[in-house]
Amino acid sequence: MQHEYTFRVRYKDTDQMGVVYYANYFIWFEIGRSEFMRSINLSYREMEENQVYMPVIEAYCQYKQPARYDEVLKIVTTINFMQEVKMSFHYDIVHFEKGNLLASGQTTHAFVNPSGRPVVLRKHNPSLWESLKAKVADKEEIN
Repeated sequence: MQHEYTFRVRYKDTDQMGVVYYANYFIWFEIGRSEFMRSINLSYREMEENQVYMPVIEAYCQYKQPARYDEVLKIVTTINFMQEVKMSFHYDIVHFEKGNLLASGQTTHAFVNPSGRPVVLRKHNPSLWESLKAKVADKEEIN
């Protein structure tokens, strides 16, 4: 399962040469992740209303080619894996018109309670676990 989100690079996201500042890719990963969750009808807000938070515990980005001001890009988000205590997303940032890969990366997120303590989602909130598992069931690595 994957989700695609298209956007245009804003001037504020670039340096004086019109090249996107490297840290913005992580912001785009967050956008991709949030839109992916919305696409399966399970927003971060709903997770938090169920007392489950998903902080980033690992983040990685490999830059292939620079993105530039005013280009239209696509964030392609997929799930790497989902386990009872964490899940991981993969992202490709692609030039919309040319189709070339500009960057790829991943983030891994723990499931934690409002106090920041790790939880086993299956035990902490069985209905949320089953709902999430069912919505991403076509991804192979769900434990």
